[in-house]
Amino acid sequence: MVSVTLAGMPVARADTFPSRPIKFVVPFGPGSGTDTSARYFARKLQDLTGQPVVVENKPGANGFIAVKSVLGAPADGYTVFIGSNSTLAVNAALFKQLPYDPVSDFAPLTMMMRSPAMLAVKPQAPYSDLKGLIAYARSNPGKVNFGAGSAGYQLMGELLNDAASIQAVHVPFKGAAEAITAVASGTVDYAFAEVTAVQELARDGRVKAVAVASDRRVPTSPDVPTASEAGLPGFEAYTWVGAMVSAKTPPAETARLAELFTSVSRMDETRRFYERLGATPMTGGPAQMHEFQKNEIALWKRIVEKAHVQRQ
Repeated sequence: MVSVTLAGMPVARADTFPSRPIKFVVPFGPGSGTDTSARYFARKLQDLTGQPVVVENKPGANGFIAVKSVLGAPADGYTVFIGSNSTLAVNAALFKQLPYDPVSDFAPLTMMMRSPAMLAVKPQAPYSDLKGLIAYARSNPGKVNFGAGSAGYQLMGELLNDAASIQAVHVPFKGAAEAITAVASGTVDYAFAEVTAVQELARDGRVKAVAVASDRRVPTSPDVPTASEAGLPGFEAYTWVGAMVSAKTPPAETARLAELFTSVSRMDETRRFYERLGATPMTGGPAQMHEFQKNEIALWKRIVEKAHVQRQ
């Protein structure tokens, strides 16, 4: 009798997942490339599942606050971490001891996008291009500073220090948007940030975009030269965004989320969305993201060593 009663009761099954709202946790504030991606994918997943998807921003502490929030939540698939190269790769290279393992503590879902970093300087600066910035920094060692909204942007700045043989001082911020705003106000001399964060302020004349760290110009800012064109051959630096859940999440729920995220990443609408932002969608499921992440960690560890960056 008991077994019959239990058999007739509703049971939570993977094929009914999700059956309630999902939360995306973002380690940066509104306006960042990670946040923009999270909100786009949230809308698309809501369309696909019929369930609300809420984006929660938890910036600060190099992403540790957001990571702790995700790993401390029930591992049931309803809390998704929308991470970046900083939280999922660079931190592993920059910090001697992390309060989390970006590989073993998470189960990857899919890559979402990749975007080249853009270098912006304050409009009142005594230089107007990358060569001028480098010459000024060489003439004023230790007196020029750069803002960084994440560990990833910090290492881009340190890489520029090494590649251009300059000594600029790192000033940390909670996100790329905050760092670029500091450039506009003159608080810092320059900063790397997502194309979207830079080009809006550049169009208003609040900052000057002097280079994009990629092998080609971005269609949304065709007048901004590549770093190679601007006088620093071979200098490239990219940000990327990917989705993960706690490694303790049941395989069925993880697989369903990966399927949903991958389907969104492959939509023509998604490609057009990112093209408007000067970015590129990235496709591929959990296995591809796992391999990509390991390669990125190895890459940034080499950069930390090459640029002689002091690990924190």
